[in-house]
Amino acid sequence: MDDEIPVRGRSRAEGRTITNLHHYRAKIFYVAIDKICVEMDHRFSEGSNIILDCFSCLDPKNSFSKFDVDKLARLADIYHADFSDDDRGIIRDQLETYVLQVRRDASFSTCEDVQSLAMKMVQTEKHLVFPLVYKLIELALILPVSTASVERAFSAMKIIKSKLRNKINDVWFNDLMVCYTEREIFKSLDDIDIIRTFTAKKSRKGHLPRNFI
Repeated sequence: MDDEIPVRGRSRAEGRTITNLHHYRAKIFYVAIDKICVEMDHRFSEGSNIILDCFSCLDPKNSFSKFDVDKLARLADIYHADFSDDDRGIIRDQLETYVLQVRRDASFSTCEDVQSLAMKMVQTEKHLVFPLVYKLIELALILPVSTASVERAFSAMKIIKSKLRNKINDVWFNDLMVCYTEREIFKSLDDIDIIRTFTAKKSRKGHLPRNFI
């Protein structure tokens, strides 16, 4: 990695050289990281980045080295519907007490992620001692699911509501959205059972063959 190589894009006559380490670090690794950061900025809004940054403070690795009381307390303001005024007033004190206790508790040293942290809190009954902190952990755990669900919903909208079906009413559109986003569940259902269920809801002009009933 310390060997000298000519600078790419330059004439060899100039005699300019760089090391292999510099080439792979500056020309490949840094460029890839920049592209990933740009893609993340396009995919997530500034508000989403703030939320993700705040939730990252719950990471239990390295004795809760990323724990930040200010950022975590800010989540109570962001998710104001889940926290009362009294909760927002005491959550900072609860966070400070919580991090002191879990850092002293050897059982929490084995936690590798937020999921294992939540399980350990239930096992040690600290979710009862620190209910507001545990609520933040619950919100952190459902965040990936909600984000993925929103992305799937928007993808389904582009497929279902095409130019040929742009006048579809909201009720029918919502029904199609559910069927598409939860298509794996619907694949497991028997078509005959579905037909029987809709037939039993009300009488219709046409009648099904007897082997369907």
